[in-house]
Amino acid sequence: MPAGSTAIVYCEDQFGEQDGKTANGLVRHSQKYEILSVLDSRHAGLDSGAFLDGVANGIPVLADLHQAIAHAGHVPDYLICGVAPADGLLSDAQRVVLLDGIARGMHIINGLHEFLNDDAEFVAAALLAQVTITDVRRPKDTRDLHLFSGRIFDVTCPKIAVLGTDGAIGKRTTATLLVQAMNAHGIRAVMVGTGQTTLIQGGKYGAALDALVPQFISGEVEHQMVLAFENESPDVIVVEGQGALSHPAYLSSGHILRGSRPDGVIVQHAPKRRVLGDFPMMPMPTAASEIKLIEAFADTRVIGVTINHEEMSPDEIDDAIAVHRLELGLPVTDPLTRPAADLVEMVLAAFPELAPELTTVRS
Repeated sequence: MPAGSTAIVYCEDQFGEQDGKTANGLVRHSQKYEILSVLDSRHAGLDSGAFLDGVANGIPVLADLHQAIAHAGHVPDYLICGVAPADGLLSDAQRVVLLDGIARGMHIINGLHEFLNDDAEFVAAALLAQVTITDVRRPKDTRDLHLFSGRIFDVTCPKIAVLGTDGAIGKRTTATLLVQAMNAHGIRAVMVGTGQTTLIQGGKYGAALDALVPQFISGEVEHQMVLAFENESPDVIVVEGQGALSHPAYLSSGHILRGSRPDGVIVQHAPKRRVLGDFPMMPMPTAASEIKLIEAFADTRVIGVTINHEEMSPDEIDDAIAVHRLELGLPVTDPLTRPAADLVEMVLAAFPELAPELTTVRS
């Protein structure tokens, strides 16, 4: 697609929520699209960045597609489905909005498990409007998938996985910020994505793991890690986590640990969550219990913890960082409210060979 393609992100009733994580991620970071606005009538009139992170980004939240097109001054190139429900399916109301976008001449980017290219109504509408539908989660043909081969052992740079204690807890955001921060400090870092949002954002390496046959998941993780290593010659590779190793419904973390063979793991945790996001019958694990499970499951070590500050005041963030640092004996930071250099220091403390002097990060 052309560089700088314009896009509207549809996220009705979910922006800023766990099931709006695709939209949340796109307004924070997008290499592939120029995001013009977000659709969510609940928060219409707000700046999306100010709403999410307290820092305006100039991307407004608007009530509907009509307003978004009027704001753009033209029909944008793409309408991106920014919701990510656990079942990965469209509701009837969501179908109406995406079909309206097609009728107006917008290409559709769909990250759900429901493939719209298999839906007769969407296929007919796209043909009539002469637009395309991209089902991001559709896996490659089986003949093009990879089994675990052991090639990961040829990857000689440090490998870091950003895992967590729940789904939709900020693993992708932390991984993205970590890669950006290390590159800004002269450490060549590359990210390997494992979910649909990273692919929509324009990630060069990755696969939507939860859409793959389980037999190939660890092999696909390994394959993307090897590609990133061979093509980019990085100093470090960061792989995005999925779900949680302890999660009863999402098992991708196990495949990520097996396929990427990380030398270090960063654990993302939301101290205020009491139950799992989409599974309220399940209590949240602690950071300590998740660390114990990860280190028992894989030949790796947890090198730090990152805090998701949802529902927390500034004082509570301070307390959570201090308590977890004392309890775990590990570096702890909040990637969104603390300096990016804290993330770099976390990595350099575990892998000092990446920089001759740790103190140079603060200079």
